[in-house]
Amino acid sequence: MRIKKPDIKMALSLLESSKRDFYYTLSLKLSEDSANTIIRNIYESFRMLGEALLLAKGIHPEDHVLPISELIKLKINTSRPLNILDNFRRLRHNINYYGYKATIEEAENIINFSKTSFDLLFKEVKKQIENGKLRA
Repeated sequence: MRIKKPDIKMALSLLESSKRDFYYTLSLKLSEDSANTIIRNIYESFRMLGEALLLAKGIHPEDHVLPISELIKLKINTSRPLNILDNFRRLRHNINYYGYKATIEEAENIINFSKTSFDLLFKEVKKQIENGKLRA
């Protein structure tokens, strides 16, 4: 982790990029062949939300753990606990580094969670960045 000057412009850009990628990914047809890509892309959209928060605080993370932890700390009500994001992080890691082939059910699980929580997290992250009262 590196502490730098807060970069609000970059944080907001990353935030908007996460939303574009997220909604594009939801438009993909779910199949055995697309499950890994859908899981990776949805996870990446959540990670980008967490990284946007960190950038606004002046923190440049060196791995994915910190951005996901930042999201889990948010005080918002979701259909399922935000800790599930860390499970998604591990699943994405297994897909990327160990050749794990995700099932359609795993992808559906992530899609269902994300449909009910992504927008809530997006709005909260955007609100916090725009309010500018973040602390490293």
